[in-house]
Amino acid sequence: MTTFPSRCAALAPLGPRPSRVTAAGMTGLLLSLGLAGACGPAQAHHGLANFNLNVDISVEGKIADIALINPHSWIYVDVSKADGSQSRWKCELRGGTVLRRSGWSEAMFEIGSAVKITGSPDRFEENTCYMGSIFFANGTQMDRYGQLVEAEKNVRRAIAIKRLADGTPDLSGDWAAEQVVMTDPRGLSGTLVPLGVADQFQPGELPAGGRAFQGSRGTPESFSDDPLATTWKRPSLLPLTAAGQQAIAGFDGGSTDNPRLNCQSTNILFDWSFDNPVNRIVQTATSVELTYGLMNLQRTIHLNETDFPANLQPTRAGYSIGRWENEVLIVETRGFLPGILSADTNTPHSADLRVTERFRLDPENGALLREYEAEDGTYWTGTYRGRDSMFVSAYPFEPYRCDDRSFRTDQLQSR
Repeated sequence: MTTFPSRCAALAPLGPRPSRVTAAGMTGLLLSLGLAGACGPAQAHHGLANFNLNVDISVEGKIADIALINPHSWIYVDVSKADGSQSRWKCELRGGTVLRRSGWSEAMFEIGSAVKITGSPDRFEENTCYMGSIFFANGTQMDRYGQLVEAEKNVRRAIAIKRLADGTPDLSGDWAAEQVVMTDPRGLSGTLVPLGVADQFQPGELPAGGRAFQGSRGTPESFSDDPLATTWKRPSLLPLTAAGQQAIAGFDGGSTDNPRLNCQSTNILFDWSFDNPVNRIVQTATSVELTYGLMNLQRTIHLNETDFPANLQPTRAGYSIGRWENEVLIVETRGFLPGILSADTNTPHSADLRVTERFRLDPENGALLREYEAEDGTYWTGTYRGRDSMFVSAYPFEPYRCDDRSFRTDQLQSR
């Protein structure tokens, strides 16, 4: 049977992090984190394609508002013109949840205070920018990926495995994907690497044998006449059947066709690790409740059932049945609504999607490891496989406040 890796390798122990990351070591780290783009298509952030990172701009004025929201935060700045009038600029930052994980807060942005922002302009909207660095009136400054919480730089911490009364491992807790950041702290050039090794790179440096993140400064995508197409119009992850091709025909990943650009859940595989979420698990003897930190997707894994209900009502999360085999929780899920497996690569899934996940704890690194495989004979051929890692979170779970103010291709139609 043909398999297609989403994150390219079978699950293995994380092992100790090397003092200096080699090319092979970086590949292993990226794979252990489930970081897309390590050896396959990068998961696109629609915001990056919207900006021309080859152009430097500076915006100076007074802070009018700050919105630490998801999937992108925004700062609003009133800029005085030569004629005495004002124009309002908005500049995009990382998402609110990951900024709070990094120690940022609304209190840093004093309304009415002077501010200077350096970055790059939006390709489609006037008076809009990508924030690379910000300089506050009190003399402090922050780069886009600036960190104020030391714990975020070292998420690998040994833990003791908790257990329920029957001896099974207890997965309860708040679990977070390790942050991935650009090697350029301003987010303008370079590529994404795990935060824990970012300080081993010069600004914008690439790991040996690596390539720059698509759309970043100097990349072919950044010079494209149609950057949105280079971001969203990419081949499917797996060979599609005729029905699959028909299902995805006309799909535009840069528009609200894409669930996450419409503040909706994508699927149980993608949403668990995309965009550095903090997920929450509550486990009992009969169930495991998962609340996703991306889009607030809710799942129940039923531990006291062996057969699926005869009349499954399809949902985005599907219906999950789990069983423990030694120290591994094996979860079978079916009963999905038709949807999108990967918006970035135009890959749909049908109601016949079947997913198998295997969860286990890695106490040495304080990690919750998941490997998964998915099949959908109606829309594609082969088996889709992947894996990811979550770590005990220093920042508590919070509901995902989605308010997407980025430019989307839907807006082109109204021009």
